[in-house]
Amino acid sequence: MPRVLQIAPIWIQKQMKRITYVVGSVHRHHQRCRSLTTAAIGAKPAKGNDKKFRGNQEAQRINAQTRALCAEGRLKEALENLHTMNCKALQVEPQTYASLLQECINTNSFEKGKTVHTHMINESFGPDLYLKTKLLIMYAKQGNLVYTRQLFDEMSERNVVSWNAMVAGYALYGHGSEALELYNKMRRSGMKPDKFTFPSILRACASMVSLEQGKQVHACIIKTESEPNIVLESALVDMYVKCGTIENARQVFDKMPERNVVSWTAIIAGYGRHGDSKEVFILFEQMQQLGLKPNYVTLLAILNACSHAGLVDEAWHYFESIHRDYHIKPRVEHYSCMVDLLGRAGRLDEAHEFINKMPLKPHAAIWGTLLGACRMHGNIELGKIAAEHLFNLDSQNAGKYVVLSNIYAAAGRWEDVAKVRKLMKDRGVKKEPGCSWIEYRKRIHLFVVGDRSHPQSEEIYATVETLIRKIKEAGYVPEINFMLHEVEDELKEKYLSYHSEKLAVAFGIINTPPGTPIRIVKNLRVCGDCHTAIKFISNTAEREIILRDSNRFHHFKDGACSCGDYCISRLNR
Repeated sequence: MPRVLQIAPIWIQKQMKRITYVVGSVHRHHQRCRSLTTAAIGAKPAKGNDKKFRGNQEAQRINAQTRALCAEGRLKEALENLHTMNCKALQVEPQTYASLLQECINTNSFEKGKTVHTHMINESFGPDLYLKTKLLIMYAKQGNLVYTRQLFDEMSERNVVSWNAMVAGYALYGHGSEALELYNKMRRSGMKPDKFTFPSILRACASMVSLEQGKQVHACIIKTESEPNIVLESALVDMYVKCGTIENARQVFDKMPERNVVSWTAIIAGYGRHGDSKEVFILFEQMQQLGLKPNYVTLLAILNACSHAGLVDEAWHYFESIHRDYHIKPRVEHYSCMVDLLGRAGRLDEAHEFINKMPLKPHAAIWGTLLGACRMHGNIELGKIAAEHLFNLDSQNAGKYVVLSNIYAAAGRWEDVAKVRKLMKDRGVKKEPGCSWIEYRKRIHLFVVGDRSHPQSEEIYATVETLIRKIKEAGYVPEINFMLHEVEDELKEKYLSYHSEKLAVAFGIINTPPGTPIRIVKNLRVCGDCHTAIKFISNTAEREIILRDSNRFHHFKDGACSCGDYCISRLNR
């Protein structure tokens, strides 16, 4: 996923930890009130020679000791105790399994957690709702969502924490559609969502750009949450930002009775992604005047805003201030942002030199960023260097092979194009198809280039042809240099007409009321020709068109785009 889309409020990344906390906080408090010494002493020595009594007493002692070890973070020793109990055929108490699973969750020790689960299965231990929920949280946090869902479906009863764990797992790992479906099922079952449900489902709405669902969740929050909640309000800001309504995000932000660095970062990053660098700098200054210190995510958002606007000097100022003024060690994401900025500005040699002088080892995303800049400016030689580094670090990233292939295609080097494509085939690398989608009446309508599977495809294609005719009359000229295939110009132009972005726009025009905004999402960056065409369409159709691609938002209105065309490849122009 591109770097810019990884900027998100910290609460999102810690949502699973909150659910974990709810399940285990009472348990941990109880265990930590007992010292390890007391637990090790356990009950007094047994009187007499009753072997069964001695065994029960030993089991109690080791169970208590194991729980205390977990409470002190000594998981390895606790697992050794579990092994000892297994060898001696001593009964493991439910509270002990709970402590072991909780510590595995806390420390992301998922393989050790599987060992505990296996022990439970081997002992034919039937976990209760509390332990089943802990297992759900552990497997969901690991990302093993297929098995998590299997456990979830097998539960005869569920509580709100069980539902939250499954919803959060889907949302956290990018399965927004499944998260929304499960959330709706949760409500139909009569289970009321709580303050830990909403941040996860808002994340799912944001990932799917499901504004309608997001607004419904917002309404539900208003009905159920009487007290202000900074976590939920920050989540709402993020959701509205990612659904393309920065105005709604600002309304929520302005009404917050309390704001922290996460809240400020959410709105700052939002304005940056929507192309309003001026407001970014105003908000950043206001945040500091209130005495709040930015974190590394805030500063990354500032650098991204500079990158989107082409503000090289400002970006250098903020980059140097990360360590100098805020005493934060720059991360690889900050370096990657600077490479992106320099590359877009055409300062490719400077970007390459910057990479070579980095104190951190450049990862694949940095070389990929440089490669993209070489594609933008047609620098074949430096593109080859970036590609070589990239293929050594991430040989299965199809997008980078495509970029290199496009660099060669734009230069008419078709033999090199064939070599790159053969290399992809030999390595088993498959290209991710470009697609665009639009939400309409709570359903996602997805399109790919040349797609005719939609029930309204005949009307959609007729609308596209009408739109193309009208915008040509207004001065649009198809930019066939973005069609990088060795075919006749007439075929290139026809192929460009049916790009997924144009099909989605046509669907929106057909199905939404005149004058209302059209919101579209694309999984890759918008192509240059579609960007130009949509600018013309926004004027001739008198529609605001908001397109979120893999890098940023584009607000098309009255024949112009909020990016000022800065983000679009200038190759062959």
